[in-house]
Amino acid sequence: MRAGVAPSRRVAGPVPGRGARGRAGPAAPAPGCLRDTTGTGDDAIVRIIVQKFGGTSLRGGRERAAAARHVVAAVQDGLHPVVVVSAMGRQGDPYATDTLVDLARDVHPRIPPREQDMLMVCGEIISAVVFAQELRARGIQAVALTGGQAGIVTDGQFGDARILRVEPALLRRHLERGRVPVVAGFQGVTEDGREFTTLGRGGSDTTAAALGVALRAEVVEIYTDVDGVKTADPRLVPEARTLSTATYDEIVQMAHEGARVVHPRAVELAMRGNVPLRIRSTFSDDPGTLITRHWEVDQVWPDLRQARAVTGITHIPGLTQITLQTTADDDQALNVRLFRALADRGISVDMINVSPHRKSFVVRDDRAGEAREALEALGLKPELRPGCAKVTVVGAGMHGVPGVMARVVEALKAAGVSILLTVDSHMTISCLVDGDELGRAVRALHQHFGLGGVAPLLDGPERAPRDRAAVAEAGAAVAARQEQAEAREEAVDAGEGASRRA
Repeated sequence: MRAGVAPSRRVAGPVPGRGARGRAGPAAPAPGCLRDTTGTGDDAIVRIIVQKFGGTSLRGGRERAAAARHVVAAVQDGLHPVVVVSAMGRQGDPYATDTLVDLARDVHPRIPPREQDMLMVCGEIISAVVFAQELRARGIQAVALTGGQAGIVTDGQFGDARILRVEPALLRRHLERGRVPVVAGFQGVTEDGREFTTLGRGGSDTTAAALGVALRAEVVEIYTDVDGVKTADPRLVPEARTLSTATYDEIVQMAHEGARVVHPRAVELAMRGNVPLRIRSTFSDDPGTLITRHWEVDQVWPDLRQARAVTGITHIPGLTQITLQTTADDDQALNVRLFRALADRGISVDMINVSPHRKSFVVRDDRAGEAREALEALGLKPELRPGCAKVTVVGAGMHGVPGVMARVVEALKAAGVSILLTVDSHMTISCLVDGDELGRAVRALHQHFGLGGVAPLLDGPERAPRDRAAVAEAGAAVAARQEQAEAREEAVDAGEGASRRA
C-alpha cells in the first residue's frame, strides 16, 4: 500500500449478474475483462471498472484528493479503472462550464451553438488534465483523453448530441498497458471527427455509462456529494435513508420525477447493456446504492421481501396547473390542436387528464405565460393555478398490488394536503399539490410507507404469506432467465473462439 492512501471499503464479492464463470482450458475474458498484454502472463485478465466524478468532487485540492483515493483503491483491488470527469466546481468557480460560457457572453450575448460547444468542452478537458496529474502524484500512470479520443462518436446536434457509437480501441490499448485513462465527460465528436459536441444535461453520467457498456465493465461507479440514492430528498425529510439496492426501472422513474442523483439517460444506457451502476459518495467509504436488473431477492430486494410496495418519494416544484372547459363538438380534433400548439412552442406538458369538455395538465411555471398565449390564440380560455408541485410515489413492488392509491390518498388527507390531480403508471403514483404543502406531502408519504424504517405490511398481517410466495416465485423466474442469458453468453464466447481459431 502506498503511503498516505487509505484503502476504500469495496463491496465484497462480484456484482450480481457479472463476473467470469469457470471453464476448462485457458481463462476467457469475462464481461468487464480483456486480455493483459503487458507480459505479466498468458492468462492474466484485466478487470474494468468505470469511475465518474462530478464537479463538486473535483472543485478543490481536498476534493480531488478524496476522489483520487477511490481510484488508487480500485487499482490496489486489482481493477483497471477508466475515470470520467465533469468540469471542476459549480457556477461561479473559475473553471466551471457556466463560468466559461459567461466569459464569452460578456463580449456578445449570443454564442452560435457550434462555438458554444467548443467552449463548453473546455471545462471537462481542463478537469481531465488536472485529475490525471492528481493520480500521477500518487504513482498512478494516468493519461488524459477528450471524449472524442475515448471513442465517443455523436450526431451533429450541438448542445444536446446523441451518442451514435463508442469506439474504445484507444482506451483498450491504454488499459492493456496498465494505464488509467481519465476521460473528459459530457462531450464527443461528430462522425467526420471535425466538430466537438456536448451531450446535454447529465452528459458526464451518460459518458460513463456508454463507456461502461462498450468496455463491458464490471460496474460503473457514479461519485457525487451524497452517499447514494435516498428514499426522499433529505432537505425535506431528514430521516430519509440511503437505498442499498434498486432496479434500473425504479431509478429511471425517480430521476424523471425529480431525483437528481443520476441522469435517466445514463441509467437507460446501463440497463440496455446490463452493466450495474453504483451511486457513491466521494467523501465516504460507504458502498452507496447498487442499481441493477438482477433479482437476487435476498440481496437486492430486501424491501420487497418485507412486502414494501414503495421505494422512494420524489418531487418536482414550480409547476402550473392549466384547466380548460370546452364545448367543442369535435373534442378529439381540439385535443390535437391544443397539444400541437404547445409542442410547436417547445412547451413540455405533464400530468395530462383529458375528458369530454374538460382538459387539465401541468407545465413549468416559467412557461405558463407562453402556454396561456398559445391556448388563447386558439380561442380557448385557460384557467391557471401557479405554484404547484408534483409528488410521486415510486416502487416496482406496487405493480399489481391493490390499495396503494388508497393509501396515498389516506396519507395526504390525514396530513391536510389537498390533491389537485393524479396520474399513475405500473410503478408510480403522482399527485399534484399546492407548492406550500409540498414538504408536508413528502413527509407524510415517507412516514406512511415506512421508508425511514420497517414498513407496515400492505394490507395487514394476512397479506405476508402471499407476498413471500410471490417474491419467491419472481426470484425463481428471474434466476432461470439469468441462467439462460449466461448460457447464451457462453455460446457466443465459444462461437467467437471458434471463429478466431478458424
